[in-house]
Amino acid sequence: MSHDGNAAAVRCSRMDRDSLPEAHRVLAEFLGADEHYRSNAASYGDGGPGALARALELFLARPELGFVWLARLQSGDAVGACVCCYAISTARGGVVVKLDDVTIDRARQGRGFGTAMLTQLAVHLRAARISRIDSSCHRANADAWRFYRQLGFRVLDEERIAWLLDVA
Repeated sequence: MSHDGNAAAVRCSRMDRDSLPEAHRVLAEFLGADEHYRSNAASYGDGGPGALARALELFLARPELGFVWLARLQSGDAVGACVCCYAISTARGGVVVKLDDVTIDRARQGRGFGTAMLTQLAVHLRAARISRIDSSCHRANADAWRFYRQLGFRVLDEERIAWLLDVA
């Protein structure tokens, strides 16, 4: 395995203006091709590539709402990304992060890149005094369930639901 094939070579950071095109590419590939996301896309109100572009611009314009966490190899190639949105938890009495659109390039899945990306994210969030990461996982995505459990995520006895609101 080349040095860039080693998960230890992954370096993560928040998306900035310079890395926006790469974040867009990684997330667009996921949102366009992931069977588990696609099965719920209509319920999410998926607005396609234009919505993704607007969302990424919004993260840059409104960093108080959240950020995109981008994983890169030492070569600089982006291999993964996830979306992190801030929320206030009454249970924790503070800010938590809602994790969404977690993806690693298909050719690199199962080789530790996702673990490296989320481990570095956890270090970043702890330093910011954020004490919980919430996420969701498609029921049929056995690989993702295994991945999240190995990281220490706990299954909640809840269902994620969505209500699309008309905003003119």
